[in-house]
Amino acid sequence: MVKRKDPGDVTMGGTKPEESDSDEDMDMVNVDFEWFDPQPIDFHGLKNLLRQLFDNDAQIFDLSALADLILSQPTLGSTVKVDGHESDPYAVLSIINLQEHKDKPVVKDLINYLKTKAASNPSLSAASQLLSQTPIPPIGLILTERLINMPSEIVPPMYNMLQEEIAWAVEDKEPYTFSHYLVLSKNYEEVESKLDQQESRPQKKKKKGGEQAERFFFHPEDEVIERHALCAGSIDYTHQSDEGHADSKRAFQELGIRTKGSLILIEAAKFEPMVKALTQYMS
Repeated sequence: MVKRKDPGDVTMGGTKPEESDSDEDMDMVNVDFEWFDPQPIDFHGLKNLLRQLFDNDAQIFDLSALADLILSQPTLGSTVKVDGHESDPYAVLSIINLQEHKDKPVVKDLINYLKTKAASNPSLSAASQLLSQTPIPPIGLILTERLINMPSEIVPPMYNMLQEEIAWAVEDKEPYTFSHYLVLSKNYEEVESKLDQQESRPQKKKKKGGEQAERFFFHPEDEVIERHALCAGSIDYTHQSDEGHADSKRAFQELGIRTKGSLILIEAAKFEPMVKALTQYMS
């Protein structure tokens, strides 16, 4: 049975994700977003969103197995659609108990990957220590991604529903009592343009040695989530893009961008306050 979720009255103005306007005067349309439980028809859509989430390192993981795992727990997490339940999801939020599924090959790969990446950034030392424990604690790995032109206002309802669903699952004695939540996301840094170097254009001043590059968020909610985090930081992808790739992502700006992964570790006690802050911020 397909279950449509009710996040409240959430109707937003904007263009549909599959549409674009070339006219100077952009027409605004009302789009009714619908929230659903993950369902088998979402398999290929989920794989595409997971591929987008893992970016350069998507090839490391069996995304089919990961999509199947998400679909195996339909009462946890949500997809967002605009054309009914049979359409492709434009956003997803799901959670995986790393302890419960630690023996599954794709989850083993995830744990090893996250442990290695956390160990490479001193800002993520708390996450590195947690992921290195044997057995691994009951960490809830939150996987969330959406198409680039989906409004961030769809996010708070997804987190609110996830919080309720976890509470219901715990009441039913299901293995969803988490000690921590680990959010996997993406951010980026601005980098000096290779095109500017080649064409002798005026360039911005380089950062001084040892000065960290400023991080920018693809998902604005990550900034709020990090305020409630035990630790947070960027991770480099194992598979790096070539130098010209940063310039290909210059969106009418002087600098190119280099995408990175992001890890945000939240203690279980801080999860509810984080969701409330997220709802207030996005409203």
